[in-house]
Amino acid sequence: MIEISGVEKRFGTFTAVRDLNLTLKEGEFFSLLGPSGCGKTTALRMIAGFQDHDAGTIRIGGQDMEHIPANKRPTNMVFQSYAIFPHLNVGDNVAFGLRKLKLGKAETEERVAEALEMVELGGLQSRKATELSGGQRQRVALARALVMRPKVLLLDEPLSALDKNLREAMQFEMRRLQQKLGITFVMVTHDQYEAMTMSDRIGVMFKGQLKQVDKPEVLYARPCSQEVAAFIGGMNFLDAAVTGEMNGKLHADVRGFGPLSIDVNPNVARRGPQLLAGIRPEQLEISAQKPDGYDGYLQGTVTNAAFYGENVHYHVTADGLPQPIAVSVPNYFHTVDHKQGDPVWLGVQNASVIDLGAREA
Repeated sequence: MIEISGVEKRFGTFTAVRDLNLTLKEGEFFSLLGPSGCGKTTALRMIAGFQDHDAGTIRIGGQDMEHIPANKRPTNMVFQSYAIFPHLNVGDNVAFGLRKLKLGKAETEERVAEALEMVELGGLQSRKATELSGGQRQRVALARALVMRPKVLLLDEPLSALDKNLREAMQFEMRRLQQKLGITFVMVTHDQYEAMTMSDRIGVMFKGQLKQVDKPEVLYARPCSQEVAAFIGGMNFLDAAVTGEMNGKLHADVRGFGPLSIDVNPNVARRGPQLLAGIRPEQLEISAQKPDGYDGYLQGTVTNAAFYGENVHYHVTADGLPQPIAVSVPNYFHTVDHKQGDPVWLGVQNASVIDLGAREA
């Protein structure tokens, strides 16, 4: 559906996007994820035609977009600010782009009504834009883009202006809408949880370069580097010494936890005798007594306990470790079981330890 080959964008001596290569499938929900300034919005604007590229090619539906202006491309874009016109009602906001197509009044009204039904705002054509809630404004912006019947919908941080509860509800609404329509969605976001919830695949960008493209579960379990691992959720990084390798397993002495058998990560390029091991905070067991059934253990002391409602987060220090181990456990009984200063055991399974290759400089 979208083929991006060797695309670059420079602003003076600064390269915002470097050698971008990406193929997006028809009907896919794809997210570009990365920190502010990594080049993801610039990449989206080049797909939309709002920004020229300095090198490479962008094809949509097999057609080279280099000389196709934004208003002629089979795309439409939802901006971070929504860009709702306050002096127009909902119907006129949604119909704004259709005016240029010079459609008849009946067809325009029919397409506006259809688009509003898609976003569950049917019958609100006459409501003033100033009377809309944040979630409704976001839906109007979606309807205004969808009414043009694009093959690709581009979304630039579409939920960032919403409060937490509404943002989470709209994540599911947008995913439902995309699956119902079956068109390609390309979203830019800095929120890893948003990308993981909504996307079929995610591309992680840093400093203008695409570092890894994978399904959310693969990014979580098999990140290609320490940089990607740290951006996709919490991670404890521990030095380890490789003592052997057999049948797709690395045998390594992991600092603090002792000998463990770690699955070889096929996404990691760097190799050496010194390994960086990753353990997600939610993959650790914490207990006052040594828990049964784990492959590696660590004894330490709780230095911090934070109550987050659905979870409790702990920091545990241990002799020989340069920084605390983060642990996150579900809050089943609405209590904080371990207090600051308590001695505790941590347990980990072999399968929960991630091979991150040689430590990055």
